[in-house]
Amino acid sequence: MDDHVFISSYLDLYQKSLFQTNVTSQLISFKKKLIEIKDSTNKIMFAGNGASASISSHCAVDFTKQGGVRAINFNEAGLITCFANDYGYEDWVARAIGFYGNEGDIVVLISSSGKSPNVVSAAKFAKEKGYYVVTFTGFLPDNPLKSLGDLNFWVDSSAYNIIENTHQIWLLTVCDLLIGKAEYKVV
Repeated sequence: MDDHVFISSYLDLYQKSLFQTNVTSQLISFKKKLIEIKDSTNKIMFAGNGASASISSHCAVDFTKQGGVRAINFNEAGLITCFANDYGYEDWVARAIGFYGNEGDIVVLISSSGKSPNVVSAAKFAKEKGYYVVTFTGFLPDNPLKSLGDLNFWVDSSAYNIIENTHQIWLLTVCDLLIGKAEYKVV
């Protein structure tokens, strides 16, 4: 395939995920939920694997520093390896939520496929404990993680980079929505 054709087709996938998918109501619902916890002792807990873990880290910092909502993520190597060793890889995120979570917290779980066993297990645990669960997925619309969320963001794509970048854009849109502007000084 010619590079020009590839780039055009590739950017068409972003056009579809970002501009032909209306997630406005979900973005606003997420913002409203965050406003509820902003001035409380509650927080957002982010989790994902691979690039979704990186997105979790980035968003936890931005939501805390810029958005004024306490946020944490579970990407510290010692935590992951200890909990995975002691509780099994499939349950380490659920156990982290159990140890670090408090009633009223929000759990944001990111999985491109929506099938990551440890993330799905975390969603099941969070639902059992009464946490508000927000999911970010892609691939199939009926994926297991999406079926467990209170609020779901789904990208109609099977391309990891398209899904992951769209997830990050949507999450940071909510952060900027909390702030009330897209351009601001970093404080």
